[in-house]
Amino acid sequence: MFLAKKIVTLLIMPLPLLLLLALAGLMLLWFSRRQHTGKALVGLAIFLLAAASSPWVANHFLGPLERQYPPILTRQPAIAYVVVLGGGQVAEEGLPASSELDRVSLFRLVEGIRLYRLHPGSRLVFSGGAVFSPKAEAATMQAAALELGVAAQTITIEDTSLDTAEEATNLAPLLRGKRFLLVTSAAHLPRAMALFRRQGLTPIAAPTDYRIKYGPKHGPGSYLPGAISLRKTETALHEYLGLAWVWLRFRFE
Repeated sequence: MFLAKKIVTLLIMPLPLLLLLALAGLMLLWFSRRQHTGKALVGLAIFLLAAASSPWVANHFLGPLERQYPPILTRQPAIAYVVVLGGGQVAEEGLPASSELDRVSLFRLVEGIRLYRLHPGSRLVFSGGAVFSPKAEAATMQAAALELGVAAQTITIEDTSLDTAEEATNLAPLLRGKRFLLVTSAAHLPRAMALFRRQGLTPIAAPTDYRIKYGPKHGPGSYLPGAISLRKTETALHEYLGLAWVWLRFRFE
């Protein structure tokens, strides 16, 4: 089920989906008499790819997700745990742990350590299993935190979860009745908060890894279609689909 969900999610992302649409149009142009349909499919694929790669489209899709919760800038009272959710890794022997983590996980790790130091007496909790990797992501984050000077005795890891729903379920016994910060990407927080609350927990949102920033913008990349904007649109689509899946799960449980 987990693998099938991952494959389906990848296939319906803008780039592979629109490439398949363009390929279908080309097949009609090359091997059939349905020239108008073929041209329409190719044209539609190009138009949608340009739209998905547009900074305007990307910002309007992703921005509302990222700004649902404010960042934690001041010390919160009575925080017992700072929980950092995994965001991906590529385990390669010979690299420092910080280089094995994907950029998403690295943002989350750095924010988790910042908040842990802002809240003396709290513990860091790293979560994430071995997803398409021989090593659990929580263990990699722990190793990176040790490299950055965090004391080993202040770290707890949960290293069996394959997705956010499992992270919420597996961490519930540790976190129930405690005040804790939930650190994850800003766009991912709405889904993560819903799943953790479903377990009867009361997380305090701690967003990081902002992809949309509303400061002064300069350069053509802020206005022209590009790969960065396409990636933002993919992130937004992934999270909206995830929220829809969570809603369906809650409705029929």
